[in-house]
Amino acid sequence: MRLIVKFNIVFLAIFLVGLAIAAYVSLDLLRQNARDEVLQHARIMMESALATRGYTSKQVRPLLETQIKYQFLPQSVPAYAANEQFSDLRKKFVDYDYKEATLNPTNPRNRATDWETDVVNQFRQAPDRAEIVGERDTPTGRALYMARPLQIKDAACLYCHSTVDTAPKTMIELYGPANGFGWKLNEVVGAQIVSVPMTLPI
Repeated sequence: MRLIVKFNIVFLAIFLVGLAIAAYVSLDLLRQNARDEVLQHARIMMESALATRGYTSKQVRPLLETQIKYQFLPQSVPAYAANEQFSDLRKKFVDYDYKEATLNPTNPRNRATDWETDVVNQFRQAPDRAEIVGERDTPTGRALYMARPLQIKDAACLYCHSTVDTAPKTMIELYGPANGFGWKLNEVVGAQIVSVPMTLPI
């Protein structure tokens, strides 16, 4: 075999190895960028839910306080407002999911599932932790989730959630006396969780 042929074979082998490495690195970068983009969208959705909670606490609840004596209006509850607002967002962002997963919720739809309970307990064990990002298996495939703690920082929450005796009677008539009580100030009672299938960005 002539020297030029040997040189071309070695050059071709080096080129193919380099191309394979470049393809692997590029694919990994594309996946990481897609994951980061999904997380950014999830953070925007989370901030939207937090803004709705804040608006409801500061603007809506004070307007409806006198009404609670006669009829409990879930619209005055920040968690309810955030869930309803996200329900409207899901019409456009079908694959995204939002839940205020709570260990002892007043509204049964907010009860944490097994995997959500694990996330809540991670926040309870490390109350200073601001966010958890992870992946999990679902019936439709892998899902990426982002969670933030639901911590009782406003004593006004305890009006409805400390004891059955202090809670509005109209709320108890609607949801019953069994759930959503015994909460304490600064306690992590749940987690806000946004999740999206891993298949979307790639």
